[in-house]
Amino acid sequence: MSAPPVAKTPKLFINGAFARSESGRVYQTTGRVNVPRASRKDLRDAVGAARKAQLGWGARTAYNRGQVLYRIAEMMEAGRGQVVDSLGGGRAAAGELDRCLGSLVFFAGVADKLVQLGGSVNSVAGPYFNFTIPEPVGVVVLVAPQQPALLPLVTGLAAAVCGGNAAVAIVSQIDPLPGLLLGELLQTGDLPPGVAALLSGIRTELLPWAGSHRDVDLLDACGCTSEEWTGLALAAADSVKRVLPPAPATSRPTPELALRCMELKTVWHPVGS
Repeated sequence: MSAPPVAKTPKLFINGAFARSESGRVYQTTGRVNVPRASRKDLRDAVGAARKAQLGWGARTAYNRGQVLYRIAEMMEAGRGQVVDSLGGGRAAAGELDRCLGSLVFFAGVADKLVQLGGSVNSVAGPYFNFTIPEPVGVVVLVAPQQPALLPLVTGLAAAVCGGNAAVAIVSQIDPLPGLLLGELLQTGDLPPGVAALLSGIRTELLPWAGSHRDVDLLDACGCTSEEWTGLALAAADSVKRVLPPAPATSRPTPELALRCMELKTVWHPVGS
């Protein structure tokens, strides 16, 4: 007797665990796959877990954070076949996976170089040293582009967490499966629970709450339309958080993508003390 087929059930990735939406709602994507429809409470749970996890993650050495990102790249390479299938298969999907691996390896390498790249020793007229040092901003909400479904998501998450931030990503609404699959790689890649979350759902429902949530420090609207970005900025105004504007999807990782998720602290120290 042959075994019955076991269909894969996509789930949200919150606090290191796989969960259905607390409301039990789903929506259908291409191919009539039922995908969790995250609610306001799911978003709140993900942000709360990110806030708790960020302190420990940010306190780790930058070298260790780079090791974890490299481990995630190893897991993605090991699951190459499944990831390529989630992207539709073929040469284009394999090429997108290769660029995702390139982004993860890049940010694994740049993690312990951000202070040198973004910091400075400033000239002052007095017997003082004056240093500017980049530090993690805290909790970042990333709104991923609709297409391509995986590469900008991986690049944005890696850029945010390599500097010590925790990130909550809203994956592509029209093609969420590659983004949700990423949760399996994050869980097996030694990333502490809560440092990264992946939510699928209807953006018109989630974005206003992401913008107004006072425990979110930065909104990366790289995948938003101009109308969605305007709504995010208005919702974020009361809590005075930064909102990065929409940007064309790019496959080229740069240190600036990580540094824009950080803030600069200036330290004064007397000479000779």
